[in-house]
Amino acid sequence: MTRRLILRRLRRLWPSVQGQTMLGLGYATPYLRPFRDEAARTIALMPAAQGVIHWPEGEPGLATLAEESELPLPDLSVDRALLVHAIEHAEPLGAMLRELWRVLADGGRLLAVVPNRRGIWARLDRTPFGHGLPYTPNQLSRALRANMFTPIQQASALYMPPTASRLLLAWAPAWEDLGERRFTSFAGVVIVEASKQVYGAMPLAAEKRQRRVYMPVPGLTPRA
Repeated sequence: MTRRLILRRLRRLWPSVQGQTMLGLGYATPYLRPFRDEAARTIALMPAAQGVIHWPEGEPGLATLAEESELPLPDLSVDRALLVHAIEHAEPLGAMLRELWRVLADGGRLLAVVPNRRGIWARLDRTPFGHGLPYTPNQLSRALRANMFTPIQQASALYMPPTASRLLLAWAPAWEDLGERRFTSFAGVVIVEASKQVYGAMPLAAEKRQRRVYMPVPGLTPRA
C-alpha cells in the first residue's frame, strides 16, 4: 500500500518518461516498474552501504552496486533520476548530488522522495521511512539549491498512519485525499522535483560569441 500511494503521486508529477533514460538511485526499484515500460533505458544504482538486490525479478539484471559519490555513468547520460531512500542516507549529501548533476543531461530532472520531519513515519523505526535524516520541504529545497538544482514543484504522500490493520489500509486512499487537502504538513514523505542548473558564460573574444560555453564546476572535472 505504501508503494501504491507514493507511486500514484510520482505519476502525477511525471506522467510520462517516453523515450528517456531513467535512473533510480537508492532503493527506487519498487517504483521504477511503470517508468521502465515507457523509458528507452532504465538503470537502478544502489549505494554500497545499503547493498544491492537483483532487479527485475526473473529477468536480466538492471541493478548494480555503486558508490554514491562515484556513479559509474558517463557525463550527461541521464534524463530523469528518481531518488528513494537515497538523500536521507547520503554521507555526504553534497557529493552524491554533485555526481547526479554530472550525469544528468542539460535540462535533466530529479525527483526526490524523503521522510518528512514533521510526519509520524519518520518517528517510528518499523516504517520504511523511519531511518536516516528526515527533512522538511524547505530543508530539502535548500539542500537541492545548494548543490546546483532548482526546485520546480513539491508534493507529499503517506497521510495514513503506519499500520498493518487491514481495515485502516482499506481506507488509505481516503486518508490521502483528506490529507492532501487539509494536513499537508504531516505527510509521511516529502517529494520535490528539481531541474539541473546550467550556467552559461560568454567567451571574451567577440568572434567566438556565437556558441555557449559552460562554466567549470569544482569537483566535476571529467576523469581522463
